[in-house]
Amino acid sequence: MKAAVLHANEDIRYEDYPTPDVKPGTVKIRIKATGICGSDIPRVLHNGAHYYPNVLGHEFAGDIVEIGEGVTGLSISDTVSGVPLLPCFACQDCDKGNHALCKHYSFIGSREQGSFAEYVVIPARNAVKYDPIIPYNQAAMFEPSTVALHGLFCVDYQGGEDVAVLGGGTIGLFTMQWAKIFGAKSVTVFDIEDSRLDLAKRLGADKTVNTQKASPAGAYGYVFETAGSPITMRQSFELAGNKARVCFIGTPHENLTFTPRQWENMNRKEFLLTGSWMSYSAPFPGQEWALTAHYFVTGQLRFDPGLIYRTFPLSQAAEAFDLYKEPGKVKGKIILVP
Repeated sequence: MKAAVLHANEDIRYEDYPTPDVKPGTVKIRIKATGICGSDIPRVLHNGAHYYPNVLGHEFAGDIVEIGEGVTGLSISDTVSGVPLLPCFACQDCDKGNHALCKHYSFIGSREQGSFAEYVVIPARNAVKYDPIIPYNQAAMFEPSTVALHGLFCVDYQGGEDVAVLGGGTIGLFTMQWAKIFGAKSVTVFDIEDSRLDLAKRLGADKTVNTQKASPAGAYGYVFETAGSPITMRQSFELAGNKARVCFIGTPHENLTFTPRQWENMNRKEFLLTGSWMSYSAPFPGQEWALTAHYFVTGQLRFDPGLIYRTFPLSQAAEAFDLYKEPGKVKGKIILVP
C-alpha cells in the first residue's frame, strides 16, 4: 500500500509500505479521511517521533474491508471511526475504567502504524461504527470531539451555567457545542482570530470575544481552556466565578507562570481546577465516542466546512506539514485523503 512515512525530522515521504495483516480480534480499515492533529506537528517538525520510520495519524474514518477471526458486531463495508488508544486493560487505572491514565498503553499513529496510509488494522473494539450518512471528513473528527466531551466529564458538567471556552480551534468549538447540547445557560468563546469567532457563532456560540480587541471579563460557572497557551490558562483564572469549575483541556508547550495575585484567584473564588487527558471512559472506549456518533447523526453536534482549513491528497502530506512551519497560518483542521 501507499503511506506517508516519517523517516526523520521534517522528512515525510509518500511511498510503498507493507500492508498490515488482519489478526484474530482485529479489523482492516480502508482509510477515507484522516486529520492532522496538533500532536502530530512536533512529531514531524520538532523531533517528537518515538522512532523512525513511522506512519503517524490517529484521527481517521473509513470502511471495514476485512475482519479477523472471532470478531462480532461488525461487518464488511461498515463505516467506522478509529479509536487510537490501546490500553493494557490490566493495570489499576484500567481496572478502574480510567483507560486514558494507563501507563502501559500503546497508541495508533505514534507507537504503532497509524492512518497516514491506505489501510490500518486495529482491534475490533477500537472501531466505532457510525451511520454512513456522516461524511468521511466529518467522521475523521470523532477523536477531537471526544477529547472535548471528556473535558466536560472531568468537571462533572451539569449545565445551567454561563460557560467560557478559551480557544476557537477544533477542540474549542466542539467543547462549545457540547456545553450547549448539555444545557449551558450561555457559552462565550474567546479567541484572537475573527474568522474563528465567526465560525463559533455559526456553530451556536451565544457570544464571542476577540481578546486582542477587548479584555476578557466575566464570572463563569464553567471555564474550559482549549488552546494550551500560558496566556489563556492565566485568563481562565480571571474568568472563573465563585465556586466555578475550570478544566485545562489544552496542553502547554512552554513554561507556565502565575503571579501571586493571579494564582490567588483560585483561593479567593474557591474554584475547582482539573486537567483532562485524551477521551476515554468505561466501558472502553466510553460514552465520549458513542455520544459523538449519536449527536453527529442528529445534527445537534454540528459540522461546518469552516472547521477544515484545507484538504490534501495523502501524497502531499509533506506539503501539508510545511504549512505548520509558519505559526498561526493554519486555521482549522487539515484533512489528508488517500
